[in-house]
Amino acid sequence: MRNSIFLVLFALSCIASVAFRFEKEPKVISIEIPKKWPRPVYDFSKNPLTEIGFELGRKLFYDPILSRDSSISCASCHLQYTGFTHVDHAVSHGIDGRKGTRNTLALINLAWQKTFHWDGGVTNLETQAINPLQHPAEMDNSLRAVINRLNASSNYPGLFEKAFGNKEITTSKLMKALTQYTVSLISANSKYDKVSRKEKGIFFTEQEKRGLKLFNAHCNSCHTAPLFTNTLFASNGLKIDSLLKDTGRFAITGFPGDSLNFKIPSLRNIEFTFPYMHDGRFKKLKDVIHFYSEGIDLQSPYLSPHLKNRKHFTEIEKKDLLAFLYTLTDKAFLYNPRFSFPK
Repeated sequence: MRNSIFLVLFALSCIASVAFRFEKEPKVISIEIPKKWPRPVYDFSKNPLTEIGFELGRKLFYDPILSRDSSISCASCHLQYTGFTHVDHAVSHGIDGRKGTRNTLALINLAWQKTFHWDGGVTNLETQAINPLQHPAEMDNSLRAVINRLNASSNYPGLFEKAFGNKEITTSKLMKALTQYTVSLISANSKYDKVSRKEKGIFFTEQEKRGLKLFNAHCNSCHTAPLFTNTLFASNGLKIDSLLKDTGRFAITGFPGDSLNFKIPSLRNIEFTFPYMHDGRFKKLKDVIHFYSEGIDLQSPYLSPHLKNRKHFTEIEKKDLLAFLYTLTDKAFLYNPRFSFPK
């Protein structure tokens, strides 16, 4: 009888122990992949998304503790309501008012990206944040200083323990937490998407239809739907800035054919992600359309083959194209409280 009672008590204790352990483990969540989209290239199995991990990443994204003087955060250059990019300078800006050399890319649909930054110098989303953390014109910090500061804080060790199982904060955990937030920034609910899904009562205007036809004929080869980027690099015929002298991907690969090649950005939320081009030289979207119609340097030896026979748009066609580009605005994404400053 004693043995039976002992076995029952032992079994109950084991069950309680297992139940406690599973209760402590973060619940894995998943992002919703839009229908008819390609499969993400990010490997979620190496960094499973959890609600706790996402919230930790969001807190870190908005916390200026990551910068050397605790004056700016990731969100300082990646504002949600502008598609997670900046709008106040042609190029990025960091601590002490320092300015970088490139316009900040929007953080949109990163799960489908193989390379990051305008030159593709980073090939892993989980290491992407290292560059702005350490760049002297951005957060100007060191990884060691960041990790020491986080470990010494009153709340972050406990948050990392909930997300990753122990209190010790490491660079790997920091990058994984930030990634769990940024990889979740999916924009797929614009008017274009609603029309594509044939949602009831949602239709393109005649002007938007004409713009779509123009877009498919002259823009879609590089800005390919549904991501509105082919994720590759190209030279679009911009003349090199005489001050910045930015050679683009060539600085990474050293291959002459990569000269003046820059990452082809997504056009999603393009209405709000100004200024435009890698150096932010255009403030208005209509100026970008005018450039592709009238301003391409056709003599550039690096010009993308897709642009050698450029289309001269009429003023009406420019307005039609602009009207279509506005259908790529996803206000549900831009104002989604799940992505905003944590309360």
